[in-house]
Amino acid sequence: MPDLSGKIAIVTGCASGIGAATVRRFLSDGAQVLGTDINADAGQALCDELGATFLPQDVSDRARWSEVIVAAVTKFGRLDILVNNAGNVSGASIGDGSDEELFAAWDQVIAVNLTGTMMGCRAAVAAMKNNPGATGSIINIASTTAITPLPTDVGYSASKAGVRALTKSVATWCAKQGLAIRCNAVIPGATETGILNAAEEVTPGLKAAVAATSPMNRLAYPAETAAAIAFLASDECPFMTGADMLVDGGALSIHPGF
Repeated sequence: MPDLSGKIAIVTGCASGIGAATVRRFLSDGAQVLGTDINADAGQALCDELGATFLPQDVSDRARWSEVIVAAVTKFGRLDILVNNAGNVSGASIGDGSDEELFAAWDQVIAVNLTGTMMGCRAAVAAMKNNPGATGSIINIASTTAITPLPTDVGYSASKAGVRALTKSVATWCAKQGLAIRCNAVIPGATETGILNAAEEVTPGLKAAVAATSPMNRLAYPAETAAAIAFLASDECPFMTGADMLVDGGALSIHPGF
């Protein structure tokens, strides 16, 4: 089990799904956690239950990122881990709706999933540079749709592909600067989360279809992805940066005809 004793972590999108499972896992592994979510009621309730600190946050708000980082450093003294988990879906294909509807959906999902993740990386790197040895671990949550996009959601697919490239850019920049700040991406397969449930409402039957893409023929549990995140957050993998960690039940390892 990864040891996160004494580590200070921020987890965005903490109110449900992978974010909530990650808060639980980090606390059980010894970390102190500040969770954030745009759903303040659910996020506060979860953090109160588990013994974490909570702040409301819209990750697409640049000013709020500065406030969250300052709050974490003020309360705990430093920042060791950032999990950029908050995300949403656009629910629109390239041919859906009017231009205004598609562009509004695109702008919103890119602002949260991609720009919000970039702003989190930037704010975290600035804080982690002050750690002894300039150490830290940033984990960005991408998706298998970054590699095998959904025709039914152009914004989500593009944003998660962007998260993969962003992760590698951040990782290599930090390494080239001589910083011991690692940045890796976790690529979950179809997982029992609020986002997938929302996508199911737009595309009925999607959950069963994506579950069938895995040779294991099921959806992932959020705790399974949280375990991978905890490993990347720990000191067990100091030479691992810019990597994609698949937690997809083998979905991307099998020919689609089989």
